[in-house]
Amino acid sequence: LRAVLRKASALEYKIQRRALRKEDFINYIQYEIHLLELIKKRRARIGYSFKKDEIEGSILHRVHSLFNRATGKWKEDVQLWLSHVAFCKEWNAKHQLSKVFSSLLAIHSNKPALWIMAAKWEMETRLSSESARHLFLRALRFHPECPKLYQEYFRMELMHAEKQRKEKKAFEQAKMDLGEFSYSEEILNGEMARIVYRDAAQKIKGVEFHLAVLSIAKLFGFTQDLQKEILESLQTKYADDPLTWDYMARRELELGSLQSTEHTTKQMKVSEMTQREERCCAVFDEALRAVPTEDMWKYYITFCLERYNRKTNSGELKQKRLERTLSVFSRAHESSLLPEALYKQWLQLLLESSLSEKAAEVSEAATKRFSQSVEMWQMRLQVLIQLKSNGVTQCFEEAVKHMKSKGTLPIWTLWVEWSEGTNSKEDTDALYQRSLHATTPAESVTMKEKYLDWTYRNGGYKKVKRVFTSLCENRPFSLDFFRKMIQIEKQQESCKMLHLREYYERALREFGSTDSDLWLDYIKEELSHPQGKPENCGSIHWRAMKMLQGDLVEDFVSKYTLLQTGHL
Repeated sequence: LRAVLRKASALEYKIQRRALRKEDFINYIQYEIHLLELIKKRRARIGYSFKKDEIEGSILHRVHSLFNRATGKWKEDVQLWLSHVAFCKEWNAKHQLSKVFSSLLAIHSNKPALWIMAAKWEMETRLSSESARHLFLRALRFHPECPKLYQEYFRMELMHAEKQRKEKKAFEQAKMDLGEFSYSEEILNGEMARIVYRDAAQKIKGVEFHLAVLSIAKLFGFTQDLQKEILESLQTKYADDPLTWDYMARRELELGSLQSTEHTTKQMKVSEMTQREERCCAVFDEALRAVPTEDMWKYYITFCLERYNRKTNSGELKQKRLERTLSVFSRAHESSLLPEALYKQWLQLLLESSLSEKAAEVSEAATKRFSQSVEMWQMRLQVLIQLKSNGVTQCFEEAVKHMKSKGTLPIWTLWVEWSEGTNSKEDTDALYQRSLHATTPAESVTMKEKYLDWTYRNGGYKKVKRVFTSLCENRPFSLDFFRKMIQIEKQQESCKMLHLREYYERALREFGSTDSDLWLDYIKEELSHPQGKPENCGSIHWRAMKMLQGDLVEDFVSKYTLLQTGHL
């Protein structure tokens, strides 16, 4: 108890200062909450409930008081408010939580999510649909065009109707006399939700909202008429929207078979699923006649791919899905309405199905249509490389010609990687040198690193040193470029400190003002290398202090101190 008192007093003193800090309030609140949890566990363990209201009640009162002071001081901190809400819910402080929500919404009325949270609590915890409705109506005055608010208000009215239907059913089963009280048939049938939907439909445009409301209505078994109205409104107002057609097509999958589900064989199930999918495709075909757009083809292809990727034990159904998907891809391509992103999926499907020649044709057609797309050229080249075609080099030349220099790094990277495994060392070396001039300066940095690495693997130390010297004549460079050369030097049996100094000095000329670790590595090298000169460390340190900028100086000093004490 003395320890608790001492700790609480220390925390209390901190929140009585003139200059208040949010962290002090949070620490105090956390301590009191942990204390409450500890008391709760001990009471449960020993079965002791003496003075429960007095002890826990005083702590709860103190926590609420702390939260009120903190939220009063830092009103804009929503997370602080939400912490208070969570505490009230955990300790079932309903009266206090009503006050918290009232204050919170008065300050943060511009956040629809908070209104929804408050209304949901009123509906689900306090079982007060009137209070929830009142909150939603207040929220809609602040946010008259917020789709999420209308959706949740719509859901609340349906939940209220369902609750009343259950109550009425329970009274009828118990044969209780309700006297003058009676349930309104309009409310029981979801008429309030219908009013909410109609009001929202006038203010909020777009298919997405109608579909969201429709999905909510489907969760309740008494909303068939309401669903029908939403669907008719959707088809009337948004008949030209691809998303409407996508929904109408997918809806065919949900429609059950008229046949009995008993004694159905595997073949009958496959046949039924095939019929459903064909009905979906018929709707999509009708949609394409009405709305022949790229988005419509995208929805159709996405549906076909989803069905194809579904697991099935029927080889016949799988084959039909494959044929249907490939057919839709071809039709979209012939219409010149196949989106660029879907060409890749088409090629993957063709290669998986061992249709290599068709894949080559499609990739060529894709690059003709999207001649400025690096991804399309990359895709075509990967297909040709996979097929071990003779026209790979020609295709690379064509790609570089179309793309000029900007953004061609993926093409050149793929080209040199292919050349390393296919062409002679001389051809690959010439290709690397060509890539350095063909790419933009920023992209040539990556090619320099790859060139250095390839030269060392295939030409040895002397060759890579000559290449490094020649590459150093043309900026820009990357730090990894120099570190790679330093690493190569250190791998040699006769590693010379003279060469390491040259590489570090070159790197420091480029990155000495922005990288403190480079200076530290240089100092470490002088200290650890057999040919190093520890007396040079002072001058290196002095140069680093002059060149480094901003906070890097402090970072360097702290690390250098650790190095001197042997902790780095």
